[in-house]
Amino acid sequence: MRTLFGIIFVAYCLPLFAQDTPVEQEIWELSKAKWHWMANKNIDKLDSLFHDKAKFVHMSGSWKKDRELEIIKTGSIWYKQADVHDFAVEVFGNNTAVLWNRITLMAHVRGNDVSNEFTVTEFYMKEGGEWKLLNLTFSSVRDTHEIEH
Repeated sequence: MRTLFGIIFVAYCLPLFAQDTPVEQEIWELSKAKWHWMANKNIDKLDSLFHDKAKFVHMSGSWKKDRELEIIKTGSIWYKQADVHDFAVEVFGNNTAVLWNRITLMAHVRGNDVSNEFTVTEFYMKEGGEWKLLNLTFSSVRDTHEIEH
């Protein structure tokens, strides 16, 4: 009886402990590193990560890679800390991935410290053996927002 209970328990609980695929894990790790590089204004790492045609969508506007890097470098937006509460990764084929983060972002914007809840959507494309960020979009959400897995 114990053996039967054990088999049923494992079969029921196994999906709860399922691991992400290696590619999903790689994208998740890359996204975490990106938040760290943004907080530390590591322009060299970000320049390498951001695709040359990348777009960035913020509450105040949309712009391309060069402007995003300049904004980070000068500190006009300083991404001090991104607390990630939830995330999901979807991989399409061999070279496209989308990651959704639900975050609380602590930032310094135009002389003020602010905290906002966002779902951030990140599109990645594998190019020349490396993942490149194509798009980063901030969507303002409530702190009760959930990402469907």
